[in-house]
Amino acid sequence: MSRTNERQRVPEDGSREVTMVPRARPASYYGRAVLKPPVWQEDIAYYFFLGGLSAGASLLAAGADQSGRTALRRGGRLGALGSLGLGTFFLVKDLGRPERFHHMLRVAKLTSPMSVGTWILSAYGAACATAAAAEVWPAPRTRGRPARVLAVAGRPAGLVAALLAPAVAAYTAVLIADTAVPAWNAARRELPFVFTASAAASAGGLGMIVAPPDEAAPARRLAQYGAIVELAASRRLEARRELALEPYRSGEAGRLLNRASALTAAGVLGSMLAGRRSRLAAVCSGAALLAGGVYERLGIFRAGVASTTDPRYVNGG
Repeated sequence: MSRTNERQRVPEDGSREVTMVPRARPASYYGRAVLKPPVWQEDIAYYFFLGGLSAGASLLAAGADQSGRTALRRGGRLGALGSLGLGTFFLVKDLGRPERFHHMLRVAKLTSPMSVGTWILSAYGAACATAAAAEVWPAPRTRGRPARVLAVAGRPAGLVAALLAPAVAAYTAVLIADTAVPAWNAARRELPFVFTASAAASAGGLGMIVAPPDEAAPARRLAQYGAIVELAASRRLEARRELALEPYRSGEAGRLLNRASALTAAGVLGSMLAGRRSRLAAVCSGAALLAGGVYERLGIFRAGVASTTDPRYVNGG
């Protein structure tokens, strides 16, 4: 007696085969989700974007400091601190209680991306704040020992922030990839490139907004290189035909990611064609790059959530 899930040849039709039962569809007990959706809300996606923007801005500001671009350095340092402060607000808001961030500093666990990221973020925040404070209270305009200390510490602090910036931009990608969420785990090879390149493109966009075109050449180059890598990594991710990666190409996540790619491409083209001559074009291009970075993080976040709601992605069917 043959099993019901085997194919059976029908003699009357020669070589034609028919299936005795319909194709199996992965399911779960009583329709309940196999995995619980991430406990994070969309606030964490804004934190991902703002943390990456802060890291890229610190890196850009350090380069501007070395090359004598005062407006770009000042805008980068203040922008890095402002985006970090706003990102921390979204992080604490998602945690629910501010003391939870403090509690994560009680231990250091090298095998935990969250623990390592918390310590990196704390060290980066101190360096970023010191560099930004040197812009607000420069020694030539004020008197007193604190102002002199800040003036001397501004450049070293900016360099420390720049050294920590790549880790700040990338650790969130490692954090979500090191989970059981199918769409995030399956994209573990591409997500670090997407996050760091998007951070570079967004920081370049910020630099084009805060600095005049004659000082913003490094910002334009950073935006262009970052956007190229981001778009290439995103296309590679979406081109892979793994079932768990399907949410990146469909539904609300797919629409958000398509919007992110369009805005990023528009921002890069604007910076290349008119950004070096027109301040208005530079600002518009920078705004498009920033918006593209926001939609990129939102799309990746929603793809992960969507992949936990369908048993196909969890069971690999």
